[in-house]
Amino acid sequence: MTKQFGVPPVVFPTGGNPTVAVGGNTQQRRVPTAPFQPPRPSNSGIPFMSFEVGSAAATTAGPIGGGTGPIGGVANFDDEEPLLDELGIHPDQIWKKTKSILNPFRANPTFHKDSDLSGPIFLYLSFCLFQLLAGKIQFGVILGWIVVASIFLYVVFNMLAGRHGNLDLHTCTSVIGYCLLPVVILSAISLFVPQNGALRFGIAGVFVIWATRACTNLIVAVADGGEEHRGLIAYACFLIYTLFSLLVVF
Repeated sequence: MTKQFGVPPVVFPTGGNPTVAVGGNTQQRRVPTAPFQPPRPSNSGIPFMSFEVGSAAATTAGPIGGGTGPIGGVANFDDEEPLLDELGIHPDQIWKKTKSILNPFRANPTFHKDSDLSGPIFLYLSFCLFQLLAGKIQFGVILGWIVVASIFLYVVFNMLAGRHGNLDLHTCTSVIGYCLLPVVILSAISLFVPQNGALRFGIAGVFVIWATRACTNLIVAVADGGEEHRGLIAYACFLIYTLFSLLVVF
C-alpha cells in the first residue's frame, strides 16, 4: 500500500521569483542571486588586468631603468657587447702579450701594464695538459706553485724597492703567468726527448734562462724602484722557473 504525501504545487512564472501555493495562499520563494561582480574596465591601466594580449604587448614597459619595448618581440643584439669583452677576456691583447714573451731580449712592457689573468690561466691549463700527456697529474701542484711564486716575488720586490715600489699582486701574477710560456714549450718538447740524459737538462736550462730574463725585464719595466735591484729580482725569478722546470725534467 503506497502512502501519498501532500506536496503543494510549485508555480514558476515567466518573470520574477517562483511562487509556492500553500493552502490556497501564494507565497514567493527568494532565489539566490549571483555575487556582486564589478564591471570590467574597457581600458585598464594595468596590462594584465585588461585581458587583451595585443594591447598588453604593445603597452608593457621595457627593462627596468627606462625605455619601452614589446614583450615577446625580437630582441636587438646589435648594441650588445661581445661575450668575451663582458667577461674581461680580450684575445687580441692576450696574443700581443704572448708574442712579447717570445723575444726574451726585447720584451715589450707596454702590453703588460694592463694586467689580466686570462692568458696566465690559458698557459697554466696548457702546462697541465702537456704534463698530463707525460703521465703526470699535477694540476693542483702547478696552481699552488704559481700562487706561492706570485706572493714570493711580490714580497721580494716591494721589500727591495721600499716606499718607491708600486708592484701589486695582480700585476705580479699576470707577469709570472705569461712568462710561464717558455716552461710550457719545454713541457711540450720534453715529450719527444729521452728521459735520462744531459740533453734534457741542457734544454731545460736554456728555457729557464729565457723565462728568467723575460720576467725580470717585465717586472722592472712595469713597476718603479726595481732597476737598481735587477740582479736580486733576476735571482728570485730564476728560482721560480727552476722549480717549474724540475716538474718537467723529473
